[in-house]
Amino acid sequence: MEGQIPQPIRCKAAVCRAAGEPLAIEEIVVDPPKAHEVRIKIVCTSLCHSDVTFWRMEDFPAVFPRIFGHEAFGVVESVGEHVEGFAAGDAVVPTFLGQCTECVDCGSERSNMCSRYRFAVRPGLPRDDTTRFRDRHGAPLHHFLGVSSFSEYTVVDVNQVVRIDPAMPPGAASLLSCGATTGVGAAWKLARVEPGSTVAIFGLGAVGLAVAEGARICGASTIIGVDLNSEKHELGKKFGVTHFINTQELGDKPVSQAIIELTDGGADYCFECIGLASLMNDAFRSSRQGWGKTIILGVEMHGAPLSIPSLEILHGKCVMGSLFGGVKPKQDIPILADKYLNKELELDKFITHEVSLKDINTAFDLLLQGNSLRCTVWMDK
Repeated sequence: MEGQIPQPIRCKAAVCRAAGEPLAIEEIVVDPPKAHEVRIKIVCTSLCHSDVTFWRMEDFPAVFPRIFGHEAFGVVESVGEHVEGFAAGDAVVPTFLGQCTECVDCGSERSNMCSRYRFAVRPGLPRDDTTRFRDRHGAPLHHFLGVSSFSEYTVVDVNQVVRIDPAMPPGAASLLSCGATTGVGAAWKLARVEPGSTVAIFGLGAVGLAVAEGARICGASTIIGVDLNSEKHELGKKFGVTHFINTQELGDKPVSQAIIELTDGGADYCFECIGLASLMNDAFRSSRQGWGKTIILGVEMHGAPLSIPSLEILHGKCVMGSLFGGVKPKQDIPILADKYLNKELELDKFITHEVSLKDINTAFDLLLQGNSLRCTVWMDK
């Protein structure tokens, strides 16, 4: 009720207490939001590969016990002091990347990385690095990416909360919180794919297929999917993929040669969505001389450096890094929501499974087995 001081809330959360262990549903306490923070009642969340990456990780920045989850939709429950533009009942999505709207970077179209509150994987919230979660014994539970959506309630910095049209279905809205926006944004906002252009996508997981969806919306005439799993051929067609290459079926022919032949000189835009330096190199070699762009979305899983021929750089090719698809959350996510509501952006096809919070480990199993794109986790079902 307006004017009341927010109180601690007891609720259920999926807690991870050690690397790689199944999540346990526990009763926790979620403290009230401090200044510049918003407490959100999570309606649904979804599992992203980044959650799995850090769930497996044993060394810093891995810290336990932790509440994972960073792709979600919810409703504002209460706000802390100095919060403007949000009120109880607002439909929102939290984002791992913040936008303060006031720093040089937030004010420039050239960057989506806030320089006042820089992105980092920390155990607490961004302003004081402390937690708003406690277990039933009063011991602290760590945050993940400032979101921690595997909980019925969470507290998020106001810079990482985006108001969204309440007409958005919760499951589709959740996808705009991370995965779909990352891929669609990389094609639409960062690469700025033009109508009639050629695109090659290395890795047809959820993010790679979102790149294909973005390229389709932008009007690309040729969208080539590259993947080791031939089942991705038919799946890719639903997202606009026009050609498919399984590199295991090429024999001695390099994948770059196959793409250069398909595109009469190389793809205008190549996207690496796996996180392997060798694939980044393949993507670069597959891009067109003169103007080819290679956009890297995958974090190199072994920490290996990227090595590319300097002569090819001299011939006009370039490499770009992509965090959250170049999207400014508060500015661009509402635009993507409008594209969905106008039936321009198709999100429902990303959701392959749905489970309740108590069955969240099933979502991990499905993703690890390669059987799901996105599994929606409902809090109240």
